[in-house]
Amino acid sequence: SLQSPIAKTSYGLAGIAALMTFVLAMLGRVWWCQIGDLSPWSWDIWTSHNSQHLMDPYSLSHLEHGFALWVIFHLLAGKKVSQSSILITIAAIEAVWEITENTPWMIQRYRETTISLDYFGDSILNSVSDYVMCVTGTLIAIASRHRFGIWLAVLVVTLLEIASLVWIRDSLALNIIMLAFPIEAIRVWQSAGK
Repeated sequence: SLQSPIAKTSYGLAGIAALMTFVLAMLGRVWWCQIGDLSPWSWDIWTSHNSQHLMDPYSLSHLEHGFALWVIFHLLAGKKVSQSSILITIAAIEAVWEITENTPWMIQRYRETTISLDYFGDSILNSVSDYVMCVTGTLIAIASRHRFGIWLAVLVVTLLEIASLVWIRDSLALNIIMLAFPIEAIRVWQSAGK
């Protein structure tokens, strides 16, 4: 019998997560916090616990990835592409990002241009959690599209940006800016939050 589209999409999402996990393990990433703290979360971005636990303040950013990427694909593809194809594409993009951000070059880039001076890369479980957050954001955007169109997703992205700026003086937008075109005034403002 033919598999349902939901089952095929679920297998695709699991396959992407498994491949990402394998590549991260091959890159030598640790499975859990290098320091050995078994807490499921870490809320202080100024310590070496950042990006080592299941949840941290940057989990919001990965939730935001899902919403923001869905808006972009929805605007570009509209009804020409199925929502399951969009979901799989976004999941693949997130997995590629998780691998890329854990390469030695990108870890060094983060340390040189952003406030992440003590960033040594993500643990594998943190990367898996980030992937799940992105997929969750995308699923919420897809589920709410008939009632709200893109507006709920745009509102969530805006609120997550504001919450992150207030909470940790960082956000998805600032991360992109600082990685691509570092601005010293932004780094000084961010560092004042220590």
